Amino acid sequence: MAEENNNQTKTFSATYPVSIFLFFATLFGFNLFLQISINDNFQDDELDLLSFVKFDVEAKEVKVKSDVETLVKSSNVLARTIYQPTRKMDSTDLFVEDAHSAIILDVDSGNILYSKNATEKRSIASLTKLVTAMIVIDRVRDLDEEVIVPESVMTIEGTKVGCLTSTICKYERMFAGERIMIKDLLSSMLILSANDAATTLAIHISGSEEEFAKLMNTRLKELGITNSNFCRPSGLELDENEEDCYSTAYDISRVVSHLLRYEKYDVIWDTLKIKESSFTDVDSTVEHTLESTNRILDEFPDILGGKTGFTPRAGYSLMMATESADKKHRIVSVVLDDFHRFDDVQEMSDWAFGSYEWK
Repeated sequence: MAEENNNQTKTFSATYPVSIFLFFATLFGFNLFLQISINDNFQDDELDLLSFVKFDVEAKEVKVKSDVETLVKSSNVLARTIYQPTRKMDSTDLFVEDAHSAIILDVDSGNILYSKNATEKRSIASLTKLVTAMIVIDRVRDLDEEVIVPESVMTIEGTKVGCLTSTICKYERMFAGERIMIKDLLSSMLILSANDAATTLAIHISGSEEEFAKLMNTRLKELGITNSNFCRPSGLELDENEEDCYSTAYDISRVVSHLLRYEKYDVIWDTLKIKESSFTDVDSTVEHTLESTNRILDEFPDILGGKTGFTPRAGYSLMMATESADKKHRIVSVVLDDFHRFDDVQEMSDWAFGSYEWK
């Protein structure tokens, strides 16, 4: 028995150092592999000039490099260096008193610079047309494609081509059966905020307003925007159950940020900066004149584009995208139900660029 115990002790003494060596060698190898992987990923991240940012009210996550490569391969993403806005120590607070909801969003980082009831669901009126424009660009390959104006849009309420309101018509209206190019309907919808143009586009693409609204809501979910529900491409509320049609200041700012990131949407921003324009139908029978509903186009040198909205239920709304004087940073300001919308968005933009620095 003593001899057997002695042999076991010798065996253990001989194998113990080997076991310890193998254990630490394995541990060292794993640690080295992990460190190399981390360093490789870190170096890759440093080389990437583009980060695809997924927005959330409470948190923001940067997607993995594979998502970035996918976007770059799509050939229309606008690569920009991502700077983080930092509040200046001596900056004063901002309070947009007259707006029911308001937000300032930094486009490239996704940081919220100012927020007031920004996630509250509300009717947003013609700010809806920004989503409609996005769907049109996504779905239409040739903006010179011809569209026949349907009879059903002749009785639509609110702003129409040729008419600033349902009753005040200053220029020639569209007529049923008129052939108009998509790009001209898009201009009518964005410059004049024409409800008949938006509805004509929706019917052409989807067959009806209802089907087009489904496209809008599906597209927003694809972008991770889930706090909105659109019912009509024009932004007009339904005659019944109008409370089912809503969005938020935050959601609209995210849509706008998306539109600013992709080159294929440049036509939207080029159009939103036009103060006055005109076009003729395909047969050159009627000339239509468009005047912008955005009265601060000439007053704000750093504006990228703006979109107005109004219904009695929604009140006065406005989205304005602006850039810093050095053209390096872009923000989106949105106010909902704000009688002093033009003054307020100007103040919001000035405050943001004066109160933050980007590093």
